[in-house]
Amino acid sequence: MSSNGMLLLDKSGGMTSHDVVARVRRIVGERRVGHAGTLDPMATGLLIVALGPATRLLRFVQAETKRYVGTVELGVATDSLDADGTVVARAPVPAIDGPTIAAAAATLTGAQQQVPPMVSAVKIGGERLYDLARRGVEVARPARSITVESFSLTPAGENRWDFDVVCSTGTYVRVLASDLAERLGTVGHLVALRRTAIGHHDVANALTLEALSDAVRLGPAPVVPARAMVEHLGSVTLTEDALRRIVQGQRIELSDTVTGPTLAALDETGELVAILGRRGERWQPEIVFSAGANPGHP
Repeated sequence: MSSNGMLLLDKSGGMTSHDVVARVRRIVGERRVGHAGTLDPMATGLLIVALGPATRLLRFVQAETKRYVGTVELGVATDSLDADGTVVARAPVPAIDGPTIAAAAATLTGAQQQVPPMVSAVKIGGERLYDLARRGVEVARPARSITVESFSLTPAGENRWDFDVVCSTGTYVRVLASDLAERLGTVGHLVALRRTAIGHHDVANALTLEALSDAVRLGPAPVVPARAMVEHLGSVTLTEDALRRIVQGQRIELSDTVTGPTLAALDETGELVAILGRRGERWQPEIVFSAGANPGHP
């Protein structure tokens, strides 16, 4: 099978994102495997995995907007802010109706600063926060800029609410749920979380690891051309001369109609050959895929 491109996977619960990468390496026989957008072990849903040279494009996928659905339980707090943690607090839950919770959720939309949870993979002083948390150490964490585009909730039983949230990369939905509970005058934690989309990539088109393994065993695997990893970028088709110069690492000039700070450069057949960054009036090759290792097609 191709070792250049992207896989859309539906991660099951109980696995880390690194576990998924390790499984993919064994299934496809490719050493260079990476993922975009870590999912906690409890979480399920869309995980984008890149193979071979296409791993160099993961940062563009990582930057795309994410969509999640899930359930928050009010009245109970855990140390990890999700169902995998230990209960650390309980609090009464006031009477809450649809308009009340919608108003609270509205205060958590838009551009904002969010502090990562202690149980997370963020590094402080060279150590993962979850390693510090396991030793009972809590440290100050710098807030991060995030944007929550939408946050809606519907009742799901006693003290439970289902939610649908669209947010920027770097958003911890666990923290969002905890902050929501605080706005409502109580505590809370996630009991379910599923990522349904990253940019225009949807979990409806994803495979489980088991289905991927079957596909590889029976025939060609469903590797998505790496061009799809940067479809949200503007694109330009290069002439043979411009392509030659790009491969040599030279800057090129493009039409004044080309806009944006970053472009996907295609050859005349439509295959992805490079990522270009604007440098004044010229464009600098940032990533170049050599002939024979082009991830533009499987």
